[in-house]
Amino acid sequence: MPVGTQASVKALEPRELTEMGAQVILGNTYHLRIRPGLEIIQGAGGLRRFMNWPGPILTDSGGFQVFSLATIRKVKPHGVEFRSHLDGSLLFLGPKEVMDIQRVLGSDIAMVFDDCPPHTSTPRELHAAVERTIRWAQECREQPRAPGQMVFGIVQGGADSSLRQECARALVHLDFDGYAIGGVSVGEPEPEMLRAIEMAEAFLPAEKPRYAMGLGTPAQMVELVARGVDMFDCVLPTRVARNGTAFTRQGTLSIKAGACKADFRAIDPECGCYACRSFTRAYLRHLLNVGEILGLRMLSVHNTYMFLKVMRDTRAAIASGSFAEFRREFTRNYIPTKKVLLARATAAER
Repeated sequence: MPVGTQASVKALEPRELTEMGAQVILGNTYHLRIRPGLEIIQGAGGLRRFMNWPGPILTDSGGFQVFSLATIRKVKPHGVEFRSHLDGSLLFLGPKEVMDIQRVLGSDIAMVFDDCPPHTSTPRELHAAVERTIRWAQECREQPRAPGQMVFGIVQGGADSSLRQECARALVHLDFDGYAIGGVSVGEPEPEMLRAIEMAEAFLPAEKPRYAMGLGTPAQMVELVARGVDMFDCVLPTRVARNGTAFTRQGTLSIKAGACKADFRAIDPECGCYACRSFTRAYLRHLLNVGEILGLRMLSVHNTYMFLKVMRDTRAAIASGSFAEFRREFTRNYIPTKKVLLARATAAER
């Protein structure tokens, strides 16, 4: 699911996303509440009409901002008090508030409000975050929804298996339309992230969607599908594009590197995206080096297409019964880059 935090997937048009086969895009409750504000979006007829996106929308509740904006917020029993990252004005978000906002936005999938703790949290802090997450989820469950709107619960618990289990069981008891695994991609090493997913997934119903929030690289997505995850979102495709990096099935490629100066091949000769059909590495490197916006746009097109194509191929492999072979081959060929694996979304991007 490409991330459109502020009602736009960075550098990409809705038409391009549709042509690439994007099924769902994301918006963010906290950021849209601040800018442009609910009155504007409501006046436009909801978020879908405002941004002219024809497909489904998932809205994050703002729970990630409990983590990412830790220096300008205070966690309270019934929600979180924020100081706007723009002008310092006071904003309170709790279960009622975030569900009211998402109802006005008219998203197809609304996320409950949760407490996303950093991976360095103490056992006592993790326990408190899980307690709040469960309590807030129940309050969210009781709020009015937009017509046809689904609501997903979010499992927290850090690297503590008993807390992950406790949180997952409590949310399943509340019977949400789908379940997300949160508190990952918050600075923890990749093996710890994978274990956290495994801890939660085992207790989530297989017949309902399971969503790993904020993940991941192409290789991570394939590995998490193998662990039972269905849905992903990540800012990496457009974020690393703005830094001059392209994703390929063999890993990442720095288009800014000197090796691309006279390289007249496509970013990925086997890719079918518009950028790879139309331009060479040398030309794109030139655009990036002289600050032409077309360069980062084309890398954003390629990276987003590549992520969506990996998921299409994954679905096809599952349907044909060849996923195990597909996974082995993908993992063998993909060489992760530490810099990209450890890249974290900024507050403005999530």
